[in-house]
Amino acid sequence: MGGTSVPLLVAQTAVAAGYPSPAQDYFDGTINLSEHLIHDTTSTFIVRVSGCSMEGAGISDGDELIVNRARKPVDGSIVVAVLDGEMTVKRLRLTPRGVVLQAENPQYPDLVVGELASLTVWGVAETCLHQLLA
Repeated sequence: MGGTSVPLLVAQTAVAAGYPSPAQDYFDGTINLSEHLIHDTTSTFIVRVSGCSMEGAGISDGDELIVNRARKPVDGSIVVAVLDGEMTVKRLRLTPRGVVLQAENPQYPDLVVGELASLTVWGVAETCLHQLLA
């Protein structure tokens, strides 16, 4: 994650998502998104999502995930995992029966990790960068 840091202007007031409020042209300084989104520059990567199995978690086809490879996955984490050589993004569930990679879309099955399966949790998703439709 190298590159130039670009501070962006921050509006002084919040934007109403309910009833509109009078517009104000006041800014309250700048914000560096890298400082807010990247917790460990040496272990953080951006991966693009392909498919819609995680729509229920707010992750859509084409979104980009900020993934931290140093963060320890826990039950309920959204992870990028490698299951039998195939990379996928799912919610990690640690159940009494074993590990399940849970889809967040009822049209997709959960992946129950079998005894002989090869599973590596590649990293934990920390943020989803979701593009708004025009």
